[in-house]
Amino acid sequence: MYISGFTIVRNAIKYDYPVVESIRSILPFCDEVVVAVGNSDDGTRELIASIDPSKVRIIDTVWDESIREGGSILAVETNKALAAVSRDADWAFYIQADEVVHEAYQKQIRQGMEQYLASPAVEGLLFNYKHFWGSYEWVGDSRKWYRREVRIIRPDRDISSYKDAQGFRHGNQKIRVKLLDAWIYHYGWVKPPSAQQAKQQAFHKLWHDEAWIHKNIPPVREFDYSVINSLSRFSGEHPAVMQSRIAQQNWVFEPQPNIKPLSHRHLLLDRIEKRSGWRVGEFRNYKLIS
Repeated sequence: MYISGFTIVRNAIKYDYPVVESIRSILPFCDEVVVAVGNSDDGTRELIASIDPSKVRIIDTVWDESIREGGSILAVETNKALAAVSRDADWAFYIQADEVVHEAYQKQIRQGMEQYLASPAVEGLLFNYKHFWGSYEWVGDSRKWYRREVRIIRPDRDISSYKDAQGFRHGNQKIRVKLLDAWIYHYGWVKPPSAQQAKQQAFHKLWHDEAWIHKNIPPVREFDYSVINSLSRFSGEHPAVMQSRIAQQNWVFEPQPNIKPLSHRHLLLDRIEKRSGWRVGEFRNYKLIS
């Protein structure tokens, strides 16, 4: 079984992406990892090249900043990386530059790839998510966070990244997937407040024009992490590859008592989900095979 990993990244140092940890978290599964490194001005390419030259293969790309519709430039770049994976690959393992696979789930992930390798109806494998907010101690736990995403696909099925690269489609069709008993830890909302604000200002340019950004993104130096309405304290262990980064955290975040409360409807839907496991009205960019 040959496994290719793939991801994209641009200006990872400037915006404090844990991309090294992301890539290292999937290396144990992969025979190669293709990284589409966009035109950066902060040494990102050198950073990626230092990870594992025996497995990590860089393709250099230039982001078309004129593409601002729905973040589709992210799918364009992701598809460049996907197109470059080995033709021998049985599975392609996608990871975003702020996501990390916990080593506690290596056995389940590997077993899933082996179990469904000979099942052509299964086009991808689905992961659960934990979304960290403000610091490494807090997790977003309301309906605003997506619960699951496809991160392993068959690279030989004309499957491509969809819209803003959050999921995949086979043409216009949702792909058929199996859910793994495995979690991905999403750290996109955990970084120094100044880096988070800089990232916000740059990232929204992938979706919106300057007028929208001027109106909706406040011109402040630090991101306001208090703009959240439901968090729970994280009580588990972070992935081993994240330990050094976590030890270097140099800011403090504690949820404030004046956090905007959830609506009654939101509270009711959250209660239904926590009791039954059913998320009412959930958008699924995949077809879950039972």
